[in-house]
Amino acid sequence: MELIFLGTSAGVPTRSRNVTAILLDLKHPTRGGLWLFDCGEGTQHQLLHTSYHPGKVDKIFITHLHGDHLFGLPGLLCSRSMAGNANPLTIYGPAGIQAFVETTLRLSGSWTDYPLEVVEIGEGLVFDDGDYQVRAYPLNHPVECYGYRVEEHDKPGALNAAALQADGVKPGPLFQRLKHGETVTLEDGRVINGQDYLAPPQPGKKLAIFGDTAPCPSALRLAGGVDVMVHEATLEAAMEEKANSRGHSSTRQAAQLAREAGVRKLIVTHVSSRYDVRGCESLLAECREVFPACELAEDFAQVSV
Repeated sequence: MELIFLGTSAGVPTRSRNVTAILLDLKHPTRGGLWLFDCGEGTQHQLLHTSYHPGKVDKIFITHLHGDHLFGLPGLLCSRSMAGNANPLTIYGPAGIQAFVETTLRLSGSWTDYPLEVVEIGEGLVFDDGDYQVRAYPLNHPVECYGYRVEEHDKPGALNAAALQADGVKPGPLFQRLKHGETVTLEDGRVINGQDYLAPPQPGKKLAIFGDTAPCPSALRLAGGVDVMVHEATLEAAMEEKANSRGHSSTRQAAQLAREAGVRKLIVTHVSSRYDVRGCESLLAECREVFPACELAEDFAQVSV
């Protein structure tokens, strides 16, 4: 999987940072998959600076209904139609997301020429298609807000074909059944259990994408043991009280959570517009004092999971 940050500013855009949007390219070898997390104003313009086409986005996950995470959605939906795109799209988000989509399209005289489904979510499993599952966890913000945990299902271990052949099992259709861990009976009457010839399963990748939040009880469950955690760090540690009062986190709090949750890598984003380049360097330094495996996202940065 690969993350592409389309917007990394908090609240308002700056000359170098647009408001929040994150693209996730699943890079699945057969099914593909391009997901968008939040869609701040100007997200479709940001996409124009990448190799990704908005018509390829098949799922959009909205963390909450504040404008800097949502106001780019109507334009993106309409542009997909005007481009003649017929690929289906599903939008997930808190209560009110359906009314927002329907109202903006109706009042602007707009429509979609492709299958569009809007799913209002709560805490728990959002969907599971056999390859990936997504769960939503409630966060601490002035409006209903969620973080999303994306988990790739474990991949079956490789079949040890050499061991099978050494045991007198000839390559053929039975190999496919054995690869799925089935038990088969050979022509000579022997019973072979495919599980005995499989390597251990390959663990799937795990990713946690937080919406805006102050520290909260569900954060550890959302982030526990993930390969990459994306978390806001709106303000510096010295302004922690102010950040928390508005439903946001400081650099120190994001890094402490990463350490406690046992994540492999922390990416901080949603940076206040008060910080210039040197200010952002200081934010990153504060995070790394607590959790060294940390990066501060820039617009168009790409991070492998």
